[in-house]
Amino acid sequence: MRKRKIGPVIASVLCRLLGTLILLIVIAVTASIVIPQFRGIEVYHIVSGSMEPEIPVGSAVYINTKTSPENIAEKDIIAFQSGDSLVVHRVTKNQVVEGYFHTKGDANEGEDLTEVTYDQYVGKVIRHIPYVGQIMMIFTTSIGKVYVLCFAACGALLNILAGTLGKRREEEEEDDIND
Repeated sequence: MRKRKIGPVIASVLCRLLGTLILLIVIAVTASIVIPQFRGIEVYHIVSGSMEPEIPVGSAVYINTKTSPENIAEKDIIAFQSGDSLVVHRVTKNQVVEGYFHTKGDANEGEDLTEVTYDQYVGKVIRHIPYVGQIMMIFTTSIGKVYVLCFAACGALLNILAGTLGKRREEEEEDDIND
């Protein structure tokens, strides 16, 4: 009887671990973008530092679009349309009767110059996660989607390779037993 070779076992285990890790990363990032949308939550990427240090540049913000503007309190963080841009700032005052907010970016010295009308209001920020917005930006571009598919394919191929290495090792062990 011959000694077992440890090299193929280690290679199989490493391929399986790496392949599974890659697939879990792809699933987690994709799920963090797609699943919230089913609950009326939009996910956006922060590109300016007006809300630092609370919400750093590159963060993903989760915005509940179902929160009524009348229910927004002072110090809540909201998202609103300003021209072609989506802005995320803190509410300093909600003028419910008049139908507008006074807002301010945490990093800005003074309040925003113009009021935010309820028509501009998009929703209330319910969560923010640093750095995830940068990853999200990559994954949501056309080339990023290709990268995600390639990354997932690599994970699947590593798992297939691990299975093949495991079968080969079993066959060699059977041959050693039969000899």
